[in-house]
Amino acid sequence: MLSITSQYLARYRQLTAGDRTGTLLPVTGAQRRFVLVRSLDPSGRPDVVPMFFAFPHGSVDLERLRSAARLLAARHTALRSRPAVVRGTPVLRVGEPDVQVTRPTPAPGERPADTLRRALAAWDPQGPPLRLFLARDDENRGEDLLAVVLDHAVCDGRSLARIVEELGTAYTEAAAARTGAPEEAEAELAAYREAVLLQLAAEERADSPEAAAYWAHRLRTVRAQAPDSRPERVSGGTLPSGAAQARLPAREDGVPFPGLLDACRSVARSLYGPGHVVPLGYPWGGRPSGAAPVVGCFLNTVVFPADTGDGPGPEATADAWWDDLDRADAPFDSVVVAARSAGSAWTGRLDGLLTVDDDSRRPPLVLAGVEGRETDIDGRPVRGPFAVSVTQGAEIRLRMVWDRAILDDATAHEAFESLTRALRPAERTPR
Repeated sequence: MLSITSQYLARYRQLTAGDRTGTLLPVTGAQRRFVLVRSLDPSGRPDVVPMFFAFPHGSVDLERLRSAARLLAARHTALRSRPAVVRGTPVLRVGEPDVQVTRPTPAPGERPADTLRRALAAWDPQGPPLRLFLARDDENRGEDLLAVVLDHAVCDGRSLARIVEELGTAYTEAAAARTGAPEEAEAELAAYREAVLLQLAAEERADSPEAAAYWAHRLRTVRAQAPDSRPERVSGGTLPSGAAQARLPAREDGVPFPGLLDACRSVARSLYGPGHVVPLGYPWGGRPSGAAPVVGCFLNTVVFPADTGDGPGPEATADAWWDDLDRADAPFDSVVVAARSAGSAWTGRLDGLLTVDDDSRRPPLVLAGVEGRETDIDGRPVRGPFAVSVTQGAEIRLRMVWDRAILDDATAHEAFESLTRALRPAERTPR
């Protein structure tokens, strides 16, 4: 029987047979997941990845920013492509560079953060995959906020550093009204197509009977435990999501990833109670060997079965995680099918998500010599019950967000405290 990846490739080839336009591109397994999630959302709302930067008041030229964003989108195939489903087959449809760069009008007395939060809540799912919003604090002449927002189906975490760096470069080039060369865009299109096909070839190899048997056994007892969403829990004056953050001293060698998984297990225990095995997801992977470092979405979502009981212990967690990584290229949809074949009632819904970043990997956004300070804006809608982000560098920065229509604030804050306790370095006993 053909694997899910093999079936997808066969459908894509049949769909594009005889097509000389080259405007329909295949999607990676990661992109298939986002397209599927979007199709199941009643509003068709995609997952979006926002980055927020604070600039001195009046320092960002909106027209120059528009020109820079167009240059950026013209250079990268993914940024001028939109996810689509054609005859039941997920694809990216390549188009002309189309970027919305707007300055939302603030409501009376509204702060820039509130203005951006409202602008993102009104995101049109049919619009371009890259959009920029500039909220100026004309009333108090404080910092202006710039949001650089992308549809997750066209980018992953490893794309963000390149986007930030090249947006700053394009802002400088835009002053000279430079336009992207057509041959540059064609070369990038060819590189992008090759990278996706190499990724799908790797996924096809990983989408094996052995991997299916492994994940079927590994996830056979997984059950999503988060309660159903109850929008009525979020009143008109309450933000749809809650957030908590903390800073901890850095460790010499950082926190090993299995240690972060164990810490997230403690969060799941606080939220859902003991005695469960809940599905937690984390992004993993990268560009396939031999592929150009194109902007796109290549990181697979790997599932970690978090035992909310006493747990197997750090060493057992590490051993199991290393075994998971040997099969981490198996596409998410194949893993869900494998788990269900073993009798699991798991539908693919995740009870939590963990992302890890290194603060040395992303350069600051510099526009004409002015450096923007990256910041967070709380209260935006979240896709799942909760998400934990860990940034390691000169210190460990922890952040957790949760959906208030699913989890109450008191329980979520207790869970965040359990996370910080699990990751706080042990106090040394004085001699």
